[in-house]
Amino acid sequence: MSNRQTKIDVILIGSGIMSATLGSMLKELVPEWEIKVFEKQASAGEESSNEWNNAGTGHAALCELNYTPEKPDGSIDISKAIKIHEQFQLSMQFWSYLVNSNLIRNPQDFIMPLPHMSLGQGKQNVLFLKKRFEALSKNPMFQGMEFSDNPSKLMEWIPLIMEGRTSNEPIAATKINSGTDVNFGALTRILFEHLKRKNVEINYKHSVDDIKRTSDGSWEVKVRNLDSGKVEHHTAKFVFIGGGGGSLSLLQKTGIPESKHIGGFPVSGLFMVCNNPDVIAQHHAKVYGKAKVGAPPMSVPHLDTRFIDNKKSLLFGPFAGFSPKFLKTGSMFDLLGSIKPNNIFTMLAAGVKEMSLTKYLIQQVMLSNEQRLEDLREFIPKAKSEDWHIVVAGQRVQVIKDTEAGGKGTLQFGTEIVSSADGSIAALLGASPGASIAVHVMLELINKCFPQHMKEWEPKIREMIPSYSVSLAENPELLQEIRTSAAKTLGLS
Repeated sequence: MSNRQTKIDVILIGSGIMSATLGSMLKELVPEWEIKVFEKQASAGEESSNEWNNAGTGHAALCELNYTPEKPDGSIDISKAIKIHEQFQLSMQFWSYLVNSNLIRNPQDFIMPLPHMSLGQGKQNVLFLKKRFEALSKNPMFQGMEFSDNPSKLMEWIPLIMEGRTSNEPIAATKINSGTDVNFGALTRILFEHLKRKNVEINYKHSVDDIKRTSDGSWEVKVRNLDSGKVEHHTAKFVFIGGGGGSLSLLQKTGIPESKHIGGFPVSGLFMVCNNPDVIAQHHAKVYGKAKVGAPPMSVPHLDTRFIDNKKSLLFGPFAGFSPKFLKTGSMFDLLGSIKPNNIFTMLAAGVKEMSLTKYLIQQVMLSNEQRLEDLREFIPKAKSEDWHIVVAGQRVQVIKDTEAGGKGTLQFGTEIVSSADGSIAALLGASPGASIAVHVMLELINKCFPQHMKEWEPKIREMIPSYSVSLAENPELLQEIRTSAAKTLGLS
């Protein structure tokens, strides 16, 4: 049994941070538009955006070493770090706007101030960290960053990491106090509550089975109510596919040319969570180390203070793994089902190219708890197995596509939008830095998919995001002003 519905303005598929951000922005730009959301789970933010599935770092490139690679000549390339820092500042501005406008409240429920630190162990890594510090600290964006290789100073900063160290190998760290811990699960739920108050219809336990273009160019979405089994058809002028790892198969169903020659490579993760309050109390920072050779960027080891359910927690990881599922709640046939005649050669090429990654993931899957504990002891020498338990993190699906620079079957480690030529449908694919730069990604989507409205929308966008289309790297005064204002509004100062 099926029923046909009238055409609406926007359908959002998935209730993660991306749909929450896009919905919230569109409701400010065009309050009269009718928006419907369809989500397979029973509540918002259950997959990639969930606080237990997401590192919550508030990726501002303050501590992540993979955003500052070393060039062949030994110098440090900070261009990506600058770009990501600017993109995170857009999120901070939008959240501040929502708080200042009384659209959402209690920012401490989703964001807390927390030092961001990088750790270098061994002569080579300490040298890299020093060079990175020298390159970054000259830039106004990374003002206030400190470097130390003095054991007594490090003992002050990171007692848990320094205590019980018997090795004489050099160790150093950088520290910047303007970092944050963001609970993207809580933020997602807060934004969906806000959207509900704005009359957005949110349908949980509704699975999208198919998406087809209609004769007038709009999109018909076939939805199954998971409780009743009833099938519904909803039509919209614009559809956003924001279903995390589940986006790829839905994008393929649209049949748009832009969906061809794209594959997905799933990577799963595990975190070790501390259950000893005395240990948790000894650490107050996010500390990122260097990834092992062959490891994907989202497998950089880090020891994180987290604020979950208004309680301080301590997590270490992530340990990467392999599962053919595209979502944590997905199917074992997700990967197989995503292979189509138009992307099989792209996928095969990636398989050949990424042998070291495959080998690394297999090794990670085979790790015993004792071996994971050994990795943890590189950070916390005195770690005891009884103080830690394992939590399965979210699934990440890396994009595989043919690129000019990388050739056929290149694995992409970013977040990207794939949209139809007429801008009537768009999907978000990829992983890190994902949630942290949701506002930047959605601004890009709005520009791409609604060019005809941009002139009319620009004043409102500037009100929400004062640095819109301005380079903060080139305007240190504006950067300072925005930072001070956001810190005050979000309770970070």
